[in-house]
Amino acid sequence: MVKATIYNVALKAGVSLATVSRTLNNPEKVKQETRERVLKVIEELGYKPNAFAKGLASRKSTTVAVIVPDMSRASIAEMVNGVAVEARKYQYSLILYVLKDENLSEAEMLKEVVASQADGILYMNDEINEDQYEMLNKIQEDYKVPIVLANTLYPYDNKLVTVCIDYFKAGYEATRRLIDDGRKHIFMLTTARKYMVNDLKEAGYLKAIKEAGLENNIVRTSGDISVNTVHFNELFKESGKRVDGVVAVRDSIAVSFVNTMIKNGRKIPKDISVYGFQNTKYASLCRPKLSCVDVPVLDIGAKAMAYLKQEIDGNHVEQKFNVLHHDIIERGTTK
Repeated sequence: MVKATIYNVALKAGVSLATVSRTLNNPEKVKQETRERVLKVIEELGYKPNAFAKGLASRKSTTVAVIVPDMSRASIAEMVNGVAVEARKYQYSLILYVLKDENLSEAEMLKEVVASQADGILYMNDEINEDQYEMLNKIQEDYKVPIVLANTLYPYDNKLVTVCIDYFKAGYEATRRLIDDGRKHIFMLTTARKYMVNDLKEAGYLKAIKEAGLENNIVRTSGDISVNTVHFNELFKESGKRVDGVVAVRDSIAVSFVNTMIKNGRKIPKDISVYGFQNTKYASLCRPKLSCVDVPVLDIGAKAMAYLKQEIDGNHVEQKFNVLHHDIIERGTTK
């Protein structure tokens, strides 16, 4: 017979893990009807709480799982800093899970997260698709573990609390500025891999280009400099393609493009105006300094953590889709 866990009890009783733990440790804090239901399930399943479960409700700090795609990205690191600052206010500990692990699938990693008995999950993977979204929904519904999406979104549903900017609007606005500057051959530099937020940036770009009656030019490349430099050389030097404006979906891609063009004798921004996305440290390190869409990733991380705390406490966030303000910073790569 399989040993019953606190998750089995929570699922069958239709309550959160914290409620099960409070029933065991501080029953006076649980409504009588709920308490009786939980105790009945515990008896039916023969659940034996371990020491960790017994101490769950009375701990001074709780734990949140933070799932990120890759810690090498500057925007991810800054967002986690925002989460950490906010989590410290509530005396929460963070467990970091990095999806860039060839030996562990995302589904297996999420099983580990649930098994860790984290009180909530902050999900930052911007490669989210329908299958992943449904998997997250199932975890939240079946195991009563609150989940908040931070700087990623699944725009076709609103079951999960989401914190991000309007990436469609940002992509449109950056492209529109290049058009208003008189640029006629504007390229969108995006990733070959599919990211939901990049799809929205691309859609905004296409809307602005169509309104202006210009030809759209979308280049799908890699965030790896050794790869995208080759692409930029091939596309804009050897093939003789004309380009006088660029919107790149990441600062790092924009900086790589700027460096490649300068090496090929193009003047920035006289010949080509360039916008990046995020406003990471790369924007200030670039020469000339990079103009870009400023995504407030620190604030997104902090806001997402605040909403997750609210969900953990049972005070459900009414507005599922929460859009933060973005700016466009003009620096040396645009006129």
